[in-house]
Amino acid sequence: MRLLRKLLPALPAVLLVGLPAVAGAQEVTAEDAMFAVNNTWMLVATFLVFLMHMGFTGLEVGLTQAKNATNILFKNMSIIAIGLLTYAVVGFNLMYPGDFLIGGFFGFAGFGVGTDPDGLTAAYDPGYTYWTDFIFQGMFAATAATIVSGAVAERIKLSSFLIFSTIYVALVYPVLGSWQWGGGWLDQMGFYDFAGSTLVHSVGGWAALAGVIVLGPRIGKYVNGTIRPIRGHNLPIAVFGMFLLWFGWFGFNGGSVLSADPADVSFVFVTTALAAAAGIIGAMLTTWTVHDHPDATMVLNGALAGLVGITAGADVVSVMSSIIIGLAAGVIVVFSVILLDKWKLDDPVGAISVHLTCGIWGTLAVGIFGGSDFSIVTQLIAVASYGAVAFGAAMVLFLAIKAVIGVRVTEDEERIGLDIAEHNMEAYPDFQIFSNR
Repeated sequence: MRLLRKLLPALPAVLLVGLPAVAGAQEVTAEDAMFAVNNTWMLVATFLVFLMHMGFTGLEVGLTQAKNATNILFKNMSIIAIGLLTYAVVGFNLMYPGDFLIGGFFGFAGFGVGTDPDGLTAAYDPGYTYWTDFIFQGMFAATAATIVSGAVAERIKLSSFLIFSTIYVALVYPVLGSWQWGGGWLDQMGFYDFAGSTLVHSVGGWAALAGVIVLGPRIGKYVNGTIRPIRGHNLPIAVFGMFLLWFGWFGFNGGSVLSADPADVSFVFVTTALAAAAGIIGAMLTTWTVHDHPDATMVLNGALAGLVGITAGADVVSVMSSIIIGLAAGVIVVFSVILLDKWKLDDPVGAISVHLTCGIWGTLAVGIFGGSDFSIVTQLIAVASYGAVAFGAAMVLFLAIKAVIGVRVTEDEERIGLDIAEHNMEAYPDFQIFSNR
């Protein structure tokens, strides 16, 4: 009701005929009304990004073995908490420091959030409140760690994963984010990443790659030079997770417009949806050709590949270009999965191929399809810079954790499953149909 009262004065007079006057109502300008609309849309977009964590959970649970389902659920519940809390303590003010202490590479505005008691200023946009700014960006922070979760599934120690996620999301992710979204050196150079093909997805993907290298493959995955599929136990919930992610991506990309501008938001919705659809077709045709049959798990990753690919340039490429970007991402993700398997890099859910490989592709696609305002050389410099620091930092963290407490469960624990080994709890205690292999 309060929002309605604020919006009423901004409506055309013809729509107000016959409406009773609100006693004591203050006159509100069209600018005030637009502020309320923008802020509301940004909060709705935040809700959608939050739902993506449910999608990641379903995808990861479905594509892994039943004996590790509780462990996957636990990690994903923990990640959202770690992401939001660390972002509140240090991440937000590392990512948006205002002034950089070391060129455009590092700055820190202090611990905690809430410098404005009225919540009426934004870190970098005056179109919505400070609190909305924080919670929207905090949801993005948690996403980076979720990407790592799927890649290292079924053999990483829970404690080691949580320690890594806390440090990486608290320190590495926001500092790297400040380079572009916080007005740092890459932003000044002209690098463009609309909603995070690199800043979120590749930063998470580089960490996932480091984790997979340090951990090594799951038992039985590569034997005598052959690749043995370790199939997930619940394809329906994996596909359901993919659709939840696609649904949430409308907030991920649509919210990154940073306003409720009708033309811009609707355009981003269209490019986002078409890239995902094209990703499905690209992965479908590729698997049908390479494997002589259509692979459902590859196709669901094709949708996600298209979404990651369009995220960097959803607002600046044409509609037809978004289809090309998504189609190419669907093809790329299939060959990336095949190549990683040949290199014996075991990624149970294809997270590295989706988020890192296609994140790189989407970032470079801005330079290819975005027009003369964008340079593929600048985009490539950013890709290399983020790769060097994100991968290097993640590798150092994983190796340090390995040296101190170890990163991988024992062989016996891996065989019986992390649900029992780590949690003393089964996700499906009463259903023998989910027998462990």
